Amino acid sequence: MNAKDVVGTIVHEGEVLSGWIDVNDHMNVAYYVLAFDGGVDRLWDQFGITEKYMRDRRGSTFAVESHITWLNELLEGESYIVTSQVLGFDEKRIHQFMRLYHAESRSLCATAEWMNLHVNLDTRRVCPWPDDILARIGDFSRRQDDRAWPEQAGRRMRIEKPLYSLAQES
Repeated sequence: MNAKDVVGTIVHEGEVLSGWIDVNDHMNVAYYVLAFDGGVDRLWDQFGITEKYMRDRRGSTFAVESHITWLNELLEGESYIVTSQVLGFDEKRIHQFMRLYHAESRSLCATAEWMNLHVNLDTRRVCPWPDDILARIGDFSRRQDDRAWPEQAGRRMRIEKPLYSLAQES
């Protein structure tokens, strides 16, 4: 796989399983989210947010917002890759953008924008990243090759000229 063919850092690879296929004979929307979640887990591994970290240091992340766009189908048995870019982070949050590509054609199939919070698992409250995790997030962010803001990031859903809009009712 040539990293120049995709945008972002490759964090996960997989294959569309038969149980992921819906009545339209393509990968169901829920499994795109599952593929992205696998990418989040692999990215977290790079930051040191592993099962051991969660068990021993009692920290983890909770997703608080996401936005998915579906652009192309994936079919049973097709391979995919997930890439990630860190768009921003602070002492308690990380804002990242992921892309899901068809592994062979390199066509962009879906994107996911995520906001996650670092959480103390004992108190179930948001808390600052430990220094070592924060340093790894910073290192990853500075090493990113592509620093362009993704086209799909920060989008708002709307219909330009709706026949009906609840907003017109207020």
